[in-house]
Amino acid sequence: MINKLSSNKIIKITDSALKQISVLKNLGSKNKLYLRISVRQGGCSGMSYFMDFELKENIKNTDEIIDYDNFQIVCDNKSLLYLYGMSLDYTDFLIGGGFQFINPNAIQTCGCGKSFRV
Repeated sequence: MINKLSSNKIIKITDSALKQISVLKNLGSKNKLYLRISVRQGGCSGMSYFMDFELKENIKNTDEIIDYDNFQIVCDNKSLLYLYGMSLDYTDFLIGGGFQFINPNAIQTCGCGKSFRV
């Protein structure tokens, strides 16, 4: 059975990030999509953030689903350990714009902000 968590303090999402996620989600499939956020080995600092949309049938029973107002985030348990308390923001700056990960668990972040070390 897939676990459902409240959005309280697990991963915070700013209004600008919510807006951009909705725009991207509407460009995708007509099926119900979940936003998967995870952590993978690699990147300048050792671990990288990964985001993609996921169909419901691809969600594993070990994944956690975090409910937000108009969508859900899916996260595997291992990644959730590194992402707990993180804030996801979005800026449209020409240089350095895009999704920004503000992670209180990271002791080092690379210059692009897409990889980190704990």
